[in-house]
This record gives sequence, C-alpha cells and structure tokens, in this order.
Amino acid sequence: MNFVEYPDREMLAMSVADKIASDLGAALRHDDRVTFCVPGGTTPGPIFDALTAVKMDWDRVDVVLNDERWVPESSPRSNTALLRNRLLTGHAAAATMLPLYAETDRPEDALDGLSEALAPHMPINVLVLGMGTDMHTASIFPGADRLAEALAPDAPILLPMRADAADEPRITITARYLRGALATHVIITGTRKREVLERARSLSPEEAPIAAVLGDATVHWAE
Repeated sequence: MNFVEYPDREMLAMSVADKIASDLGAALRHDDRVTFCVPGGTTPGPIFDALTAVKMDWDRVDVVLNDERWVPESSPRSNTALLRNRLLTGHAAAATMLPLYAETDRPEDALDGLSEALAPHMPINVLVLGMGTDMHTASIFPGADRLAEALAPDAPILLPMRADAADEPRITITARYLRGALATHVIITGTRKREVLERARSLSPEEAPIAAVLGDATVHWAE
C-alpha cells in the first residue's frame, strides 16, 4: 500500500483527478476500450468534477460503479443518478455507463444478466474506492449476509449483499475483481478514517473488508 497525504481536500481532488486521467490515458494507449470503476457517495464528487473537464477519448471509456443500492434511478439514494449528474457530464458525457441496477424487486432477479454484461469489461483498468468507518468498501460490509462469498478467491463478478449497516439491499463487485484492477486508488478524508484505515491494515478482510484491496492500492488522504 502506498499512502499519499495532501494539505487539503481541494488539493487531493485536483491531484487524484490528474492521476486518474493519467492512468486512463495510459490504458487507452494500450486497449481499444478501458473500464473505469468508481464509488458513489459525496467524497469523490470534486474528483469527478475535475475529470469532466479533461479531454481524452471518453467514448472509449466504460464506467461502472463499485456497487449500487437496489433503488430506482429516481431515488435520491441512487448512485447511478449521482454518477450521471456528477461524472457523466462535460467531456466525460461521451463515456458509456455499465448498469448495476435493473427494474426488478430484488438484485438476485437481475444478477445473471448484469454479470453477463459486465464480464467482457474485466479486468478493471482504473479503480477508485472509498471506505466507511466500519471498514467496508463497495458494498462488502463486515457481518454482511454473503461476506464470505464476496471475499472468496473464486467469487463471481457480482453478488447481492444485505447488511445491518445498509438501509436497502445492494449489489456489489466482489473483492476478487476489485483486487484484480490494474490501478487502484482509495480516497479517504478526515482523522477518523485515517485511524480506521491504520487499524484495518492489521485485521483480516472478514473483520475489515477494505483490507482485501489494499495490497497494491494508493491511498489518498486529506484532513
């Protein structure tokens, strides 16, 4: 794990956006299409804002979320809606979004179709992850109902996930495929999350799922 500290969150956002753009550009020089996997939530928003101004071959970039809440895009809790509004604008509007949600009652009902559509886009070229104060990443939560499956070395690409800390069912890319990303950036802010990250490094992935993806990751932190 490589740890990079920034003087403030604005500098973090600008620097990480530059690094991601560089990683995507390098991948585009080698592959016809590249996969860019990103989190929802508010923390990466300023990074997304900066990326929308970057000129590159966005029409060759496929964007997919790390995970999604099983809610329609009309819901304020939809990561898909957030991504369309925050990242897939400006120059980045030319990118293609790969869905992690379908209009079914349960994620299990759409799992096969979503997995089949995502498979040709693996491995992930550039991965951005967040981390909760409970040490979850994507929707791989400590104590989740399918945690062991999500961490297994032979895990499928996607799994439905339910956890006490999640207000609704989720669907998540599993640790196997997150760990297989060619470039990984973990974004955390605040003293509390830095302390949590340090603790996670000494725990098992079962206790701290973020630990499953830290090996070759660069962690970016600002107060």
